[in-house]
Amino acid sequence: MSQTTPSASPTASIPKVGFVSLGCPKALVDSEQIITQLRAEGYEISDTYDGADLVVVNTCGFIDEAVQESLDAIGEALNENGKVIVTGCLGAKKSASGSGLIEEVHPKVLAVTGPACGGRSDAARAYASAQAARSVCRSRARAAGVIKLTPRHYAYLKISEGCNHRCTFCIIPSMRGDLVSRPVAEVMLEAENLFKSGVKELLVISQDTSAYRLDVKYRTGFWNGKPIKTRMTDLV
Repeated sequence: MSQTTPSASPTASIPKVGFVSLGCPKALVDSEQIITQLRAEGYEISDTYDGADLVVVNTCGFIDEAVQESLDAIGEALNENGKVIVTGCLGAKKSASGSGLIEEVHPKVLAVTGPACGGRSDAARAYASAQAARSVCRSRARAAGVIKLTPRHYAYLKISEGCNHRCTFCIIPSMRGDLVSRPVAEVMLEAENLFKSGVKELLVISQDTSAYRLDVKYRTGFWNGKPIKTRMTDLV
């Protein structure tokens, strides 16, 4: 009786994720974090809609023009690819009826999340199978090997999230939440890693840069064994 040699199982293809990044430098840093997490977990980034198993759209929702641009980008990704997850500020915006604006305009999106949904990025698991998608969340810390989306000579250095002011003309607190200052040692380590990677200019950014420190009351951190207070003058 002859034996049949079992055929080798096909090699699983590496999932590819397309990425569209819109909005301000703060949103660009979020995109860098998500893409870095995707690559760290074995996903490839696709340059085209056709070559992607999933498309992530990082949106802006600050002004009317940005809202429309984001909605148009989501629509384009749906038309060109069909599998779309939305993150960013517009994900936290409500429509006039009180429901999610994106879900109301584009009900076919797989998942919608705001810019800060806590914890580490789950973007790499967003396309776990052909039938399932999970929300995309940003990670607060940036790895030493972060994938930059800026030219080599400069980088954005985000030092905090959110804002405690309640200006009637501004919707940032409703989208980004209250002030959360990053630990000063974490910021310094990121700055050091960016410098080592060849960055010559660091652009310090946040929603309310002058408020950096207030929520942690000048908490002392340690960098290279030296104490350093959480405040802008010490950071500089």
